Amino acid sequence: MSTSTPLRVLVCGTNFGRFYAEAVRRRPGYTLAGILSRGSAASRAYADSLGVPFYAHPGDLPADIDAACVAVSSSISGGEGSELARVLMDRGIHVLQEHPVHLKELTDNLKHARSRGVQYRLNTHYPHVAPVRSFIDAARRLVARQRPLFLDAATPVHLMHPLVDVLGQAMGTLRPWRFADPVPLPAEIGAQPFRSLHGVFAGAPLTLRVHHQLDPADRDNHALHWHRISLGTEGGVLTLADTHGPVLWSPRLHIDRDGDRRFVLDGPGTGRLGLGTTAVVGATGTFRTVFSDLWPEAIGSALDGLREAVAQGGDALRAGQYDLAVCRIWTDLAARLGPPEIVRPATPRPLAVSDVFPAPAGFPQDTATRSVPAARPGDARPGPIAEPARRPSPPETGSPRPADAASYSPSAEFFDLVAAEHTATASAPAIAALLADADLSAGPVVDIGAGTGLVTEAVARARPDAEIVACEPSVGMRAVLTSRVFSDEDLRNRVTVTADAAPDLDLPDRISVVLLCGVLGHLDADGRATLWRRLSERLVPGGLVVVELMQFEEPLTLPETRLATATAGHHRYEWSFGGAPDTTEDGVMRLHSTWRVYRGGDPRAEREVHDSYRWEPFGLKDVVAESGMTARTLPTRPGAPPLAVLTRAPDLSDPATGAHLPPARTEPDSSGGPCTAAPLISSSTDG
Repeated sequence: MSTSTPLRVLVCGTNFGRFYAEAVRRRPGYTLAGILSRGSAASRAYADSLGVPFYAHPGDLPADIDAACVAVSSSISGGEGSELARVLMDRGIHVLQEHPVHLKELTDNLKHARSRGVQYRLNTHYPHVAPVRSFIDAARRLVARQRPLFLDAATPVHLMHPLVDVLGQAMGTLRPWRFADPVPLPAEIGAQPFRSLHGVFAGAPLTLRVHHQLDPADRDNHALHWHRISLGTEGGVLTLADTHGPVLWSPRLHIDRDGDRRFVLDGPGTGRLGLGTTAVVGATGTFRTVFSDLWPEAIGSALDGLREAVAQGGDALRAGQYDLAVCRIWTDLAARLGPPEIVRPATPRPLAVSDVFPAPAGFPQDTATRSVPAARPGDARPGPIAEPARRPSPPETGSPRPADAASYSPSAEFFDLVAAEHTATASAPAIAALLADADLSAGPVVDIGAGTGLVTEAVARARPDAEIVACEPSVGMRAVLTSRVFSDEDLRNRVTVTADAAPDLDLPDRISVVLLCGVLGHLDADGRATLWRRLSERLVPGGLVVVELMQFEEPLTLPETRLATATAGHHRYEWSFGGAPDTTEDGVMRLHSTWRVYRGGDPRAEREVHDSYRWEPFGLKDVVAESGMTARTLPTRPGAPPLAVLTRAPDLSDPATGAHLPPARTEPDSSGGPCTAAPLISSSTDG
């Protein structure tokens, strides 16, 4: 068939097959021709959601299908994937089959493809995953320069087949290979999750550690970790830290000695001491991005291999000799290790990085980082690594905690990509409606934590008579704010930008309106008390305070979740957000924001930026109790962070007289009940 004609692809199976379907749909040169499955309601509904035909039997297939992806278990896993592959080949359909496949079945499938004049490929999948591909490419460059001294690899038993393929591609060959039996485990030490064996692979000494336990009903979820590989030469060690990245390069530590056997640390010949101890190449993503990006892209790469084989023609059995050799090595290893221990573990409780490295310790989640782009074929070497941005030390215990001026600066360049839509559809209309009839003649509107100025600009547009003071301590956010103000002559005449941070910011003597969007949680109780006192001293009678409440009232764990994507030019931007209770301070959370930048369809992020900050959760009742004001919620878009407007209680005298504050209370909402905050995480805040 013509290489310009889209390949019409059938996907068989709707478990892992969903990743195949996504790969076919998004990759140029392919058309999803339908779904073949046993006929469950879920499979039929899935095909319907994709707008493609559903087939319950191969005999129902039309004649125009070019290729099939068989993501159905083979006999080694108790399925009939190989039988289905041969039935499809009988119909003249080229086949890409998901691993694992027994050696005899693989041989039979390749012979069947030869006899039917079609192409057949076994997809071990993981060699196509972008970080693994980056490791393979770097390893090939490394072994071309220096002799391999060792291989050290670890894998769960159900991913041992693709591990052999990864090692073979990394080394450029499989031979010579030979293995010794694993050393028997002494009975007195009890059950062990790992079995180890030694051998030679591609001529290099190999140590292999296998997680030799298996839950037959759930192979992936039982694994303690996935592929980990180190390749050592005299110049250093190349490491794949995990199947999904990153890749590490650790130059060899070598220090010359003088005549007295002391280290030579200065002078000629010590230039190598300037090498980084370990370079991190490429960026890691979330498990969500593994499923949404890495795996479909990897399958797309495997599909390209099948398409190329179809275009070239030739003998499928001859082309499959490497795959057969990989399968023989895997079979040998499996025989030496014996059957894995059957386990049925309970559901694990995964921990976030903040659970292991609390943010105050100053680990990478507290900094902006720039990763080296993942290596691509033809690259000579990885590029330089930028130094992590330095952050100020946390304040001493017991001292007032100002808003973290460094927070938001690392990610300021991305802020408007999601905050602009949120502001335009939620907070800006609500605040504009509130201020439409407000008396702003007695003092300015003060926007505390103005961020990039989205709300500031909205207020200025809604009230052309308003004078505004926009306070923003973050340098990065303030740069955007200042640019926004300077680019509009009207804003330049009415908006004053300051670098002040709450609670000790420079305030006008009299204030008509105060805006606190995404600010209060940055302050501790003493800081909030100071701020409320200072605002009460200046807020004019009838003045308003608007507070964005976020959407949680106590510390809780928020798994990192991709909340938004945006595109600009050739770049795609993804924003992920998460949080967890601070292990060093009661009642406090650390919130983490991550931006990843992708170019075109490349699943590897070319840049990753982290931002992290301290947050004290609060609810409306806390705001009322601390401020001594009456509160009511503002109508806004469903699902948006709630907004509350605070006003002085009716019997409150001018605070300058020192009159007693009445008991705090909330005004009922439209339903007649007390105002509460919805238990949803804010997708963005202005400030």
